[in-house]
Amino acid sequence: MDLLILGGTRFLGRHLAAAALAAGHRVTLFHRGQTGAGLFPEAEHVLGDRDGGLGVLAGRRWDAVADVCGYVPRVVGDSARALEAACGHYTFVSSVSVYASPIAEGADESAATIVLADPATEAVTGETYGGLKAACERVVTGFYGERALVVRPGLIVGPNDPTDRFPYWPRRIARGGTVLAPEPRSLPVQVIDVRDLAAWMLARITARTGGTFNAVGPAGRLEMGACLERIRAAVGSDARIEWVDGGWLLERKVEPWMELPLWVTGDDVAHGTVSAARAVALGLAFRPLEDTARDTLAWDLARPDDALASSPALSAAREAELLAAWAARKR
Repeated sequence: MDLLILGGTRFLGRHLAAAALAAGHRVTLFHRGQTGAGLFPEAEHVLGDRDGGLGVLAGRRWDAVADVCGYVPRVVGDSARALEAACGHYTFVSSVSVYASPIAEGADESAATIVLADPATEAVTGETYGGLKAACERVVTGFYGERALVVRPGLIVGPNDPTDRFPYWPRRIARGGTVLAPEPRSLPVQVIDVRDLAAWMLARITARTGGTFNAVGPAGRLEMGACLERIRAAVGSDARIEWVDGGWLLERKVEPWMELPLWVTGDDVAHGTVSAARAVALGLAFRPLEDTARDTLAWDLARPDDALASSPALSAAREAELLAAWAARKR
């Protein structure tokens, strides 16, 4: 198969490219050359910017296209339009963030999606991200119909994760001591290892599967408390987890999701319970969380010392300050 990946040098795109090459497919990576430019010398690299720079792909043909880096409907529409006659199948990576709040626990792909109040906006923010992704989906399916595969992951985790939304926990727990964690510990958590997602996507692309699929894991319900305990066991840590009232943390301006990864509040909680039954029925499988935690930690520890300089996650000093204040409150 000849596969064009829009992106392909960061996280999901990187793992999809690795899986495709390992399976013997011919891979073309279209990217700006700003990240992972030295990766995959066996693949064809075409440099360009998808926002106005698609001309370098003109006159070419691929069996399938995978769009792993689309966020703005205008830009995604340009790619979908330019490649419509150049490929037989188009995969768009979206997000479970497309679902309009509130959603029912266990919602499937039929749940209502967000419609932006300002459909012309191109500002990708926490408030617009889900609506923009939903609009991108509509653009892609408008061009490709049954030839479009729309993938809605939840939180993608594993090695090469640039966001620090999951690596924080294996790294912090491995460091030991008292680890601040937000109540409620019964909070539902959904994560999918990037390697499992890439393998499933490649299988569906190869089969030319069309339709929309939630790609979330694990197979059963996972709660915050069990998640952190399993990570602790996996990395062999003697850390003690201190569960702190979530409302108290919010009063102290601790930011859910970014400062304390995996922690969500309000209507966002239900987004961690969506059903992946359709994808599982078509082969989506999940490795143990423990394997993901160990592999993520090994990758994280091998990174340069300054790799975390821009991480939004809770700093050691801020965590210590909060733990001291919480201890004083309990006294």
